[in-house]
Amino acid sequence: MINIAIDGPAGAGKSSVARAAAEKLGFIYVDTGALYRSIGVNAMRNGIAPDDRNGVISLLPSTKLELKYIDGVQRVFLGGDDISEEIRLPEASMAASNVSAIPEVREFLLDLQRDIAKNNNVIMDGRDIGTVILPDAQYKFFLTASAEVRAERRFKELKEKGIEVDYNQLLDEIIKRDYNDSHRETAPLKKADDAILIDSSDMTLEESIDAIIGKIKV
Repeated sequence: MINIAIDGPAGAGKSSVARAAAEKLGFIYVDTGALYRSIGVNAMRNGIAPDDRNGVISLLPSTKLELKYIDGVQRVFLGGDDISEEIRLPEASMAASNVSAIPEVREFLLDLQRDIAKNNNVIMDGRDIGTVILPDAQYKFFLTASAEVRAERRFKELKEKGIEVDYNQLLDEIIKRDYNDSHRETAPLKKADDAILIDSSDMTLEESIDAIIGKIKV
């Protein structure tokens, strides 16, 4: 099996690039950020703050999380409910940052992610795929962009979905999340030593996709 890891900060375009690259290569795309967002959403649904470690941990034994591929698209189910749209809201993003700092949450999701990679050709994106989840991946990339560019991309994405958001608030949240993700004790966001760095600040989506696919031999 061929495993491709794409890491990078929030809003760098990892999901869009990985999804498109997987489609072109005929691989399965695994959006690991969606899993952490789901844990965060589950906490909020149960009235628990995502940074309440003990509260979040208490929910894990009863958490039923599934990834299903419907018409080639990854959908996320929590307790049987399709929450694929709910996890894309800004509050779910911040919740993901909080719960992902909890070691027990990362351990809870580790086996699920590795099992998928063990049995399929996958492109998996996240914060610690190349460093922790799939350290032996044949190809590793670190995709990034300036905070301002990432905030603008997220702003346009949400506006197109009819979600009213404030650009400056998005920028502040991205800067805060960058700090949280890179300074947490467990599996902090960082570039793997053998990962290829791609700065997409001045790239179109298609150029970012080509930059990655051009390095892969299948």
